Amino acid sequence: MNFSKYRFTPDTHRSQKVILISFKRDDDLIKALRKRFPSAKWSRTKKSWYLPDLPVVREQLKMVPNSIKPKKANNIHVQNEHAYLAMEQHLNLKAYSEHTKRIYLAEFAHLLRLLHDFPVEHLTPNRLKDYFLYCLKQEKMKEAKLNGKINAIKFYFEQVLHRPKMLFDIPRPKKPLKLPKMLSKHEVKRVIDQTNNSKHNIALQMCYGMGLRVSEVVRIKLDHIDSSRMVVRIVGAKGKKDRYVPLPKSILPKLREYYLQYKPKEYLLEGQYGGAYAISSLQQVFKRAMKGAGIHKKIGIHGLRHSYATHLLEAGADMRFIQELLGHNSIKTTQIYTKVSPRSISKIQSPLDSL
Repeated sequence: MNFSKYRFTPDTHRSQKVILISFKRDDDLIKALRKRFPSAKWSRTKKSWYLPDLPVVREQLKMVPNSIKPKKANNIHVQNEHAYLAMEQHLNLKAYSEHTKRIYLAEFAHLLRLLHDFPVEHLTPNRLKDYFLYCLKQEKMKEAKLNGKINAIKFYFEQVLHRPKMLFDIPRPKKPLKLPKMLSKHEVKRVIDQTNNSKHNIALQMCYGMGLRVSEVVRIKLDHIDSSRMVVRIVGAKGKKDRYVPLPKSILPKLREYYLQYKPKEYLLEGQYGGAYAISSLQQVFKRAMKGAGIHKKIGIHGLRHSYATHLLEAGADMRFIQELLGHNSIKTTQIYTKVSPRSISKIQSPLDSL
């Protein structure tokens, strides 16, 4: 599809934001459009083809992203709008991930809304302590969320305003040690067998078979898969680190069948408008598969990664090797799996057995 022969215009159609596609009437151009975007529709009222105005669609059409102010930034007093914008700009300059930027800006916006017209830069460490206590006692925030809030506000004062160690003496709540939730091998097989759609089936097999985060699975591109060496390159994972993971032998024939069926162009798993498949869609796929398999554990798709690590440990894999495969910075993060591995627990003999 030659994009230079089309003109894309943001508009509204039936109360929905759309992108109108105008071009010189030509059957070949229509055919090329329908082939590239099967979901493109014709509007009689607009007398134009159109697509929904979504970030992934804009990316595929090489359009400028929407610069709409996030909802989390609403109701911030004009006195502190500059602080929010400075925070956003600094996060962009530091090239933080979209997930981290969204979390940091949401937590900072919460503080700014409470301040109304009081300048945020005038806050003292003692007033910040009062704010964190308010979040803990009045808003009943959990330890993990409060720690995230402290990190966000610490970033603003120390990175944006260059006030080193301003929050150094503010105590942090101790995080509860939670064991990872996992499935047995039999349960994993039941879940995977519930997915009849080959794209969904491949996605779940890769989550479990290579111990990947769901965000890593959807970012795998065709040229990241090296079937001659039987490895997959995971690019820009958590912490912006690349790593290689083994490609399971059992999945290779299925990958080839999948490729012939879907003909992906860039990403292995692509959405209906092109680009990477949505993380939320895969989470829903896993949720439906769990329900279909009759497994009622409260566990998300990340549990497949936990299951991979635990099953490797049970099979006798070295802890350092598992750390490298998972992309953990610290061995301490990986060692949590020893607490849920039956192989380790089964070696302990109860005193009751020796009575």
